[in-house]
Amino acid sequence: MISAIAVRDAGRRRHDRGHALRVVERNTLAYRRMWLAFVTGLFEPLLYLLSIGIGVGGLVGKVPGPGGQPIPYDHFVAPGLMAAAAMNGAVLDTTFNFFFKYKYAHTYDAMLATPLEVGDIARGEVTWALIRGGVYSGAFLVTMVILGLVGSWWAVFALPAALLIAFGFAGAGIAATTFMRSWTDFDFVNLALIPMFLFAATFFPLSQYPTGLQWVVRCTPLYQGVALERGLTTGQLEWTMFLNVLYLVTWVPSASASPPTVSAASSSRSSEQRRTCAVRCRMTTFHDASSAMRRLRARRSASAS
Repeated sequence: MISAIAVRDAGRRRHDRGHALRVVERNTLAYRRMWLAFVTGLFEPLLYLLSIGIGVGGLVGKVPGPGGQPIPYDHFVAPGLMAAAAMNGAVLDTTFNFFFKYKYAHTYDAMLATPLEVGDIARGEVTWALIRGGVYSGAFLVTMVILGLVGSWWAVFALPAALLIAFGFAGAGIAATTFMRSWTDFDFVNLALIPMFLFAATFFPLSQYPTGLQWVVRCTPLYQGVALERGLTTGQLEWTMFLNVLYLVTWVPSASASPPTVSAASSSRSSEQRRTCAVRCRMTTFHDASSAMRRLRARRSASAS
């Protein structure tokens, strides 16, 4: 009897793919009150483009583009910033925001008290990060078109390429965040992202590096995205772009793999544990509300006296 119930529940969980969309719905509703924080991510790559791409570009002139063909500097920088926008949009929600909800807000404790599984939460958060990265890169692509920085109709594939970049970084962000124990651990995130953003051929050609360092840069996922976006937006296609796509497609499942301990915990969670989690969440909420009421009464008493 127990085995039959377990099989039934497993089949139900397997077919309830819409559960992940509930996480996306929750994040959408939460950002209604934080829309300014969401929108600010649209302006960072645009400011880089206006200051470095157009401002410095007037002094630099042309640089070697895909295949060694000289292109204007702003045409060179713009696709790199688009790839970086997809990366940043995905990483923001799957590292800092994910860690806060996981360790401090206990948002996922409340979610796990519902029919949601750990896999549903992970897929929902990755989907939301993918949406955010896609919005950032899509808005930046529209800006590129308005400024005349797109030189080919192949640029219509730049947005799917940006989603592929965001997908890989979203999975890597969640996988890495599950191992973090405090906010100081995020120094390692910045240590990985900032050098990759600055030196992954975003602002200057790869040929400026020594040969040995060039191979190090080629191994970074952002460089693969930058090279792919640059080839599509300039229309200078090369066979090596298939290698860029292959790298990103291969990196997505490896980066999105959940830690074994989390998956095991998800599969072993029983209905009794769910009820205990729900009671604990309600008790925590009641305790927080009671503490807030006591503080409010104390402040009113102090002001009255």
